[in-house]
Amino acid sequence: MATAFSSDGEAALRRELRAAVAAAPQGDLDGFYEMGRAAAFVRDGGFRKVALQFPDELLADAVEVAARMEAATGAEMYVLGDTTYGSCCVDEVAAEHVGAEAVLHYGPACLSLCRKLPVLHIFGQQPLDVRRCTEAFQELYPERQSHVVVLSDVVYAHAMGELEQQLCPKYPNIIFSRLVCGDPPGPAVPGEERKLGRQFLVKAAGGLQDYAMFYVGAEGLALTSFMLTWNRCPFSSFNPVTGCGRHETLNVNRALMRRLYLVERARDAGVVGILVGTLGVAGYLTVLQHIRELLCRAGKRSYTLAVGKPNPAKLANFLEVDIFVLVACAQNSLLDSSDFYRPVVTPYELELACNPAREWTGNYLTDFRDLLPGACAHVELPPASPAAEAVPDVSLITGKMRSAHLCDPPTSQLPPSTALACRDQTQALAEISPAASFLESRSWRGLEQQLGQTPVSKAVQGRRGIAIAYEDEGCEQ
Repeated sequence: MATAFSSDGEAALRRELRAAVAAAPQGDLDGFYEMGRAAAFVRDGGFRKVALQFPDELLADAVEVAARMEAATGAEMYVLGDTTYGSCCVDEVAAEHVGAEAVLHYGPACLSLCRKLPVLHIFGQQPLDVRRCTEAFQELYPERQSHVVVLSDVVYAHAMGELEQQLCPKYPNIIFSRLVCGDPPGPAVPGEERKLGRQFLVKAAGGLQDYAMFYVGAEGLALTSFMLTWNRCPFSSFNPVTGCGRHETLNVNRALMRRLYLVERARDAGVVGILVGTLGVAGYLTVLQHIRELLCRAGKRSYTLAVGKPNPAKLANFLEVDIFVLVACAQNSLLDSSDFYRPVVTPYELELACNPAREWTGNYLTDFRDLLPGACAHVELPPASPAAEAVPDVSLITGKMRSAHLCDPPTSQLPPSTALACRDQTQALAEISPAASFLESRSWRGLEQQLGQTPVSKAVQGRRGIAIAYEDEGCEQ
């Protein structure tokens, strides 16, 4: 695990860089990137500055696409070179740096709702062998009366109409989901599912639990989110790259047990770090405030951290934090934290740990907006109870007693993480906090200024070169 926190950097310095290969089919940029639809979106909206957001695998085409879009619309096009968080989310922050009036988002997308800027999603039409996909479906579901919901990765959504024409005459109980970009029109009707940017209507009397799920796309975060969200449905998939279909053998219950273990870790935690993993998904500020209030009522300290894309080296700097909660889109929330110094949980898992009124029902929520007041899965916090009346709770990990009652919300406007304490016999007051207390216990507390104690010396010529190969060390350049 030590290599996850630090390295000598030699591999990065000596790595040979190669030019990226364009991901779009040669000579078919207009079709792959839907230039006509994108140009119409810019002209109809009257936008003069537009941001183009590409994932890493499509950046090789960015210059050509931007030039063609400027020629077709007359608007200024700005390519976002790097995304602050996941590339599946619309990076409205980077777009606002150039004063963009709209965003063209290319490649795979989580379809999270945005509020600030108009967005057009262009997924890129990856090829799909509909005939082979139909054969794979028939092999996986030989019974023609099977109840199946068809889901797909966004890059294959363009071919779902043709696949529907092939399967619907043979399978009367098949349902094809639709992509939902933005707010769905009108309220949901009974039996309608609206999750993870997909929408479909369940017609069976037993509900969704009578259906199987068929996913068109490669294995990845999207499929994992689907399997956890609809964990009571059996899954199968067709990989368009390999042309193979299979029943998914991922043990969802084992994955859920891992997540429930993290819930127990969250119950034991005294200090929680709230990781801001998105600045573009609608409602992220509301859920941040909701998490702060939840932790305050549960008697836990919290710190809000904006670290961009989290990795083990970044989070290892916050040793005083017992556990992190990541506020991100539905696809990026399920972070595998096995290599991290402290676990990373989702807002739903934190609610399971801190809200006594929320019980585990078997349904897993990956979209944090479902937890907000007025949403389908919101659960109000119960009233506070005195500590003497609290039901004893024992940690399943440490075996120790822990507090499980909710406190009254603070009436003071001061931050709950600050307090005053007597510093010495002169009755000087000092501000203390869990972070400050942890810093006091450290053997190394950082660099000290020592003003007036360090002698002044003249600047001298230093070493030349890079850290692993200085010129005066005789290393080959």
